[in-house]
This record gives sequence, C-alpha cells and structure tokens, in this order.
Amino acid sequence: MLHAILSRLIRHGTLTVRYPDGAVRRYGTGAAPEAAMEVRTRRALRRMLLDPGLAFGEGYMDGEIVPVGGCDVHGLLDVLVLNLERGDGAHPAESAMGWWRRAWRRLDQLNPAGRARRNAAHHYDLDVRLFDLFLDRDRQYSCAYFPTGAETLEEAQALKKRHIAAKLRLDRPGLEVLEIGCGWGGMALTLARDWGARVTGITLSAEQLEVARAAAAAEGLSDRARFELADYRAWDRPVDRVLSVAMFEAVGIAHYRAFFAAVCRSLKEDGVALVHSIGRSGGPGATNPWLAKYIFPGGYSPALSEVLPAVERSGLLVADLEVLRGHYARTIAHWRARFAANRDAAARLYDERFCRMFEFYLAGCELAFSRMGHMNWQLQLARRQDALPPTRDYMLGAERAAAVRSAAAGAVPGAPAAPPRG
Repeated sequence: MLHAILSRLIRHGTLTVRYPDGAVRRYGTGAAPEAAMEVRTRRALRRMLLDPGLAFGEGYMDGEIVPVGGCDVHGLLDVLVLNLERGDGAHPAESAMGWWRRAWRRLDQLNPAGRARRNAAHHYDLDVRLFDLFLDRDRQYSCAYFPTGAETLEEAQALKKRHIAAKLRLDRPGLEVLEIGCGWGGMALTLARDWGARVTGITLSAEQLEVARAAAAAEGLSDRARFELADYRAWDRPVDRVLSVAMFEAVGIAHYRAFFAAVCRSLKEDGVALVHSIGRSGGPGATNPWLAKYIFPGGYSPALSEVLPAVERSGLLVADLEVLRGHYARTIAHWRARFAANRDAAARLYDERFCRMFEFYLAGCELAFSRMGHMNWQLQLARRQDALPPTRDYMLGAERAAAVRSAAAGAVPGAPAAPPRG
C-alpha cells in the first residue's frame, strides 16, 4: 500500500526506500533533489499508512525510519514536502486526517489560562542550556531580520529588534511598554537599555522568568526591565506601548477576540501596539499533529483572514501590516546548523531520542517557510488615527538613527556585550 502511495506521490526529484523485508524501491524522476530512507519495522509501515503526519516524525525519533545514503532528515523531508506541496499525489489517510484536524482545531486550541501555562511549560521550561546551543547570544527565539541575506544570526536578530522598536515609535524616554510573551528577556532589555523604555515583560514559563530576571540584574536594568509570571488576560492597567513577539501562535483561534480586546484595554488612548507572529499564506489550516504533540501543544500559525476580523471587533485600528518572506527560513537554517554542531552537548543534556526530535522539529519548520507558504507578519495597531504619523518615514528615520548610534558605539545594535555561547 505504501509503495502504491509513493508511486503516485513522488513526481519531482527522487526517493529511494529500503523496506523491512530488504526490498529497495525507487520513486520519482531519478533527478535531484534526491533522498533515501530505510523503514526498519513493519510497525512503522502500518503507522505511516494510518496517520503519516504523526507517524513519520515518531518513526524518526524512535529510529524506525532512518535517512541513508548520505541523506539527513532535512534532505529527506525536503523531497517529501516538495511533492506534497505540488499536489501531484496525495496520501488518502493524511487527507482524511487533515479534514478531521481542521474540524476539531477549535477544541485543540482551547487555551484557558491554566492550559496555556502547561502548554508554555512543555517547551519553554526546557533547560536554558539547550537553547544556548543554537540561539544567538541574546536568546531571540523568533524570526530574525535579514535585509541583505548576508547578515550573521547575531546581526539579523539585533536588526529584528531594531525594526520592531522603530515600529513602536519610542520617540521619547520613559515610555512604558508591556511585552506579552517576553521569552528570556532579550527584547525587553534592548528596549530598556537602547531605547530608554520602562518595560514589563510577562511570561508563562518559570524557567524563562528566572533567566530574564537574572539577565536584568546582571546588566543593572532591574529598575527599568521587570518580569512577571502572568497571563495576558490578567493585565489590568494601560501603558504607552504593547508588544508581542512570537507569542500569538500560542493564543488559539477561539481566543483571538479576547487577545486583541486585552491589547486594546492595555493601551493608553494614544498608545501603539505591535504584534509579530508566524502566519500561513494559503488560508486557514491545522497544526501538524507531530508538532502539536511534541513541540507546541495548543499552537497554531494563523492566516491573516483569521486574525483581522478579531482586530476589527476589538476597537483597534490597523496602522501598518508587513509580511516578512524568507526571513524565518534563513533564521532556522542558522539554528539547525548550530544545533548540529552542538548535538553531542544536547545529547548530554537529554538523550538521543530528544536530539532526533529536535532535528525533526527544526528541519520541518525550516521547510514550512521555504516550501509550504509560511511567513511572518507584523501588525501595528493603535486606538486612534492620529496616534502615529501618516507615513512610514518615522520608522526609517528611527532605524537609521539607531544604526548611527550603533556604529558610533562600535557594536551590533541591541546586542549585549557577552560573547556568543556554544
């Protein structure tokens, strides 16, 4: 059965498969890209027939599906994704399961405060030393900004922070910023240190909270960058600016109206908000089941058509919308290379199965952006039409001024002085 499915599916590039009985079959055109895998157990075969979206990743984690012939998991997934996205063939079980997942996605993404806290802990309460193995020195765990494509990861992440700060229009010192989903504190510390803001970062991860507070203390910024363990729904007073970077994917479609209502009531009348999120270009969909089970439970990358109606009902105005194409694929390619270079250290922190899980995660996510139409969007919001100038000139001016300050200081803009780790 799997042979019949692959015969229909693989029409671009070449896939070679060694089956549990020793049979070797080749699918596709014989041309590049080429990949090869060994399916070592009949159990893996059966599971791939029933739910390939979940079973393929689990088979790789368990060592039952192994790239061979000099191929790695990224190369293997690349051939499969290329053919799935071009739509020349389809796995009947995956088509049926995809329909089921879309039908039940509101229930899967139901994220009240307690469940949201557990979902955050699942991934972000991992040992921070793991993230130090592949992130930049500031631990930016979101899409970097590559204006030319030649930037290092450190430079691109600093430029991302500068790009976001310019959109917040931090045009005078002392503006109060609420950051929803502050990670390990890098963005908040940059806004406090380089832009003169007073920032409160909130997170649902106890591990991130501890690291962020320690980083603020180490930089002498505890008076201007505070961190709290709190849900966005609990914030109860207005501030000048609201920022959310790479947190909206965890909100859940049933909570979009509540999220933007919370942003609206958290802003002063002349306030500005910036929401940065992963999105999908092809319209509403469903989260891959393997990713939802092992990496981001309750998570979903929304289409803009699902987001903007909630904004319109919130009392907020869309002041600016930018779509970042290709930037996250570059970012994750850097992360994947760094993780590979530090794989032995990751195995010492966890184990071999965990390393295979993380390899599959990074490879699959990179391909989501390079092959599957995922992108990032930045949505600038305000309560009043006159809260911001009528053109984007102020954004460009703020970025240029920051570049001049950075050049004068002889440093990458927004980057702390500590040397890279890992």
